[in-house]
Amino acid sequence: MEMILATKSGTPIIGQIASLLGWIMNGIYVALDGLFGIQNLGLCIIIFSILIYVLMTPLQIKQQKFSKLSAIMQPELQKVQKKYQGKKDQESMQRMQEETSAVYQKYGVSPTGSCVQLLIQMPILLALWQVIQNIPAYVSSVRNIFTGVADQIVAISGYTDLIQKFISDNNMTRVRLILENETATKNSIIDFLYALSPSQWDSLSEMSQFSGFSDAIDKTAAEISKMQTFGVLNIAEQPWNYIKAAFAGGAIILAVAAIAIPVLSWVTQMLNIKLMPQAAQTGDNQNDTMANSMKTMNTVMPLMSAVFCFTFPVGLGIYWIASAVVRSIQQYVINRYMDRIDINDLVNENMKKMEKKREKAGLPPQKITNQAHQSVKNINKIEKGQSGTDAEARAKKVEESYQKAANAKPGSITAKANLVRDYNERNKKK
Repeated sequence: MEMILATKSGTPIIGQIASLLGWIMNGIYVALDGLFGIQNLGLCIIIFSILIYVLMTPLQIKQQKFSKLSAIMQPELQKVQKKYQGKKDQESMQRMQEETSAVYQKYGVSPTGSCVQLLIQMPILLALWQVIQNIPAYVSSVRNIFTGVADQIVAISGYTDLIQKFISDNNMTRVRLILENETATKNSIIDFLYALSPSQWDSLSEMSQFSGFSDAIDKTAAEISKMQTFGVLNIAEQPWNYIKAAFAGGAIILAVAAIAIPVLSWVTQMLNIKLMPQAAQTGDNQNDTMANSMKTMNTVMPLMSAVFCFTFPVGLGIYWIASAVVRSIQQYVINRYMDRIDINDLVNENMKKMEKKREKAGLPPQKITNQAHQSVKNINKIEKGQSGTDAEARAKKVEESYQKAANAKPGSITAKANLVRDYNERNKKK
């Protein structure tokens, strides 16, 4: 996995969001420094993660509301799917689409409701990750620490090759240099410097080519180390290095603290998964297969993150733990909130929102009667082998259902619910 630390993301949308989140991260650092004299990047990461996930709470609530309605809609949607299973002709596909749309309209939701929430959250989370990795790009006080040494390094002849060799010799697999005309940029050198662990700073200072400013290197190392120290650990160091040092006669307490990072990462993520609504077995093979796949993924992913934590910088482990904790608290509160919501109130709320959107767009109030009448007409179309008497009885029921909905207030939940209810009853009798 590669990281570009000081260079801001240029990816469309993600880059703009990252700049906004970076401004927040910089504000947190400045506030802690100015108000309390605290210059601690580990603490900044925790506060930053909490703040962003709290701000995303409304999106989480909307997604949970859709999930609650989806669980109730699922049996009805499955009936429609089962009814047209194996039918690929255009007329059957059209009728299935109409009946599926009627179910969604009954509950006042869009089939893409969940996707929309995920599409909104995804770039925010990617931008959040970008800022956590690339702190010098967004926090000017951190970047300024490296500029003096970076200027002196780029003044050395052949510095690009020297740094490339250092990266290779120290197995810094998550760092790469950005080149312009085969020469590493100053930003790229800052990337490299920010990624150095305490022991690697010592190795850099001992290089003969940089002996002329080794004191500046040592001073920079001491300054950034103070900012990167969180408890007894340095957020730029890997937990695995602390563990190896303990076996070689180093401090046991550092190894214990280092092991706690991946363990807490696994525990907190599992807690978050346990609190999330789980898909129930429905008896539908396709849906149950997807649910089982999701269950397996929810088991494997926390284990993978714990394994990665051993060889990733401590700072990224802290971010994973902090984000998992705040998501767990957030999920617990949302669960309590969702438990108190009446499904009818939720449907009415959705209907009002849909009508407001139509009003803003200059559209008339939504009427389901014509569409539902056509759907019912398709549903009850005389099938081969039915008698004329049966056809007349079905036609009469169709007309009664239409009149019942027509008498209700156009666009009201009653009109919509009556049609879908009668429609479901007829399906049971087939």
